Amino acid sequence: MPYGPLDGLGEYCAEALAEHGCPSVSVAVAERGEVVLAEAYGTADMARARPATPATAYGLASVTKPVTATAVCLAADEGLLDLDAPVPVPGERRWPAPTARQLLGHRGGFAAFYAWDYGDGERRIDASRYASLYRAPGTGFEYANLGYRALGLLLEAATGQELSAFVRERVFEPLGLTGCHVGRSYPGPAPSAARYTPDGRAYPDYDCDHPGATLGWAPAGELALFAQSCERLLKPETAAAMSDAVPLNARVGYGLGWSVSYGDGPVVRSHGGGGGGVAAMTAAVPARDLSVAVLTNSTNKAARDAIVHYVLDALVPGYRPELIDPGIHEPRRPTELPAGLWAGRIGTPEGDVPVELRIGADGRVGLLLDGVSADSSAVASDSWDLRAVFPSQLPTADARVNSSSLLLSLRRERGQGQGGGQGQGGGQGQGAERLTGVAHAYKDGGDREGRLGNFLCHPCELTAQPASTSSARSTSAVVL
Repeated sequence: MPYGPLDGLGEYCAEALAEHGCPSVSVAVAERGEVVLAEAYGTADMARARPATPATAYGLASVTKPVTATAVCLAADEGLLDLDAPVPVPGERRWPAPTARQLLGHRGGFAAFYAWDYGDGERRIDASRYASLYRAPGTGFEYANLGYRALGLLLEAATGQELSAFVRERVFEPLGLTGCHVGRSYPGPAPSAARYTPDGRAYPDYDCDHPGATLGWAPAGELALFAQSCERLLKPETAAAMSDAVPLNARVGYGLGWSVSYGDGPVVRSHGGGGGGVAAMTAAVPARDLSVAVLTNSTNKAARDAIVHYVLDALVPGYRPELIDPGIHEPRRPTELPAGLWAGRIGTPEGDVPVELRIGADGRVGLLLDGVSADSSAVASDSWDLRAVFPSQLPTADARVNSSSLLLSLRRERGQGQGGGQGQGGGQGQGAERLTGVAHAYKDGGDREGRLGNFLCHPCELTAQPASTSSARSTSAVVL
């Protein structure tokens, strides 16, 4: 459909798709509750040579989160749940349970996590085995699919309906969005876009144990309408709370399911998503009654980003890319931890795994895990006193599926050690100096060598060893 401000959209999209090797894109703009532009370019399914159309549904990845957040807030408005009541989480806890409000804002104390089931006979990862808190709720932002998994379970318990059914009946249908869905496979009415790796390999339909975080589907036009109109389902005070965002960086904060810009320039409410064969973005500018959606079917986000910026730059005076960037941009610096040996455990669903970490005087670190040594460079930031990646396999059945690297993110603290159980290990008593945080088992390189791997979180705790112990054990640890 013609739309003057974006007369060159087709040519620009064709160039972006070709430059970044993306099969297709669907773009929509809505103004004052009506779709004023809906265009699609490229191939939605390369095996069938099926072109993308405005009716084609695309995977949404994390753009599913605003949908789930709207459903949770709607249930709260109806008295079915309380946003400020504790939400039960499994496992042993050092801290109080998080509230729904904290989970909606990614401040519930969970670590980053994702895991995929491709239906190929590989071990399916049970997310509940990783849903332990690793920090006190409310103490910091950590983008957490596990939090939205907990919200989906809370919603099902409160409403007596499956997440997909409640969202369809209470969110999508009242807004007239008949082409939207939450679940593993898209049921129609129109075909969906096949999903592809950056080098053009097709993904099968895949599932996960955190659908409320990642398994949404929509045509671009309906997603643009959702972004503009979802708040009218809620009480005014609840809608306002969704956009009451705690700052993440100099220009963007995160509210209840939405990133929201602040400061000079237009207020933009947005959310992006990326996953295996999916790169999606929607953004709304409330002051202009305007919203856009850009959906692509490639893991590579470059074409999506280029087209999003092109569209918003043309339509929104004062737009800048940083208005939709929720990244926490912390400068990295060398770790300031003293040289020496730290020992403890990584908590896993199969039990604690002993680990040793030797910090060298030059900032290099050595790891001894499951009898195998590795070394790496370490960095620090405002959030972490040590962050390092090792080519080390965590010896658990889940990690062996598709997660052959290890990322340690640790903070330095003093206090009572917490011995035993998943997520706690190596406590040495009152006053012991510790490194605590999370160990992620993951697949380095994204999906360049096949399917996107998993990102499994494991609480980790190490205790500083006395110099005499460190010297005596130097033969068993990595010597730098």
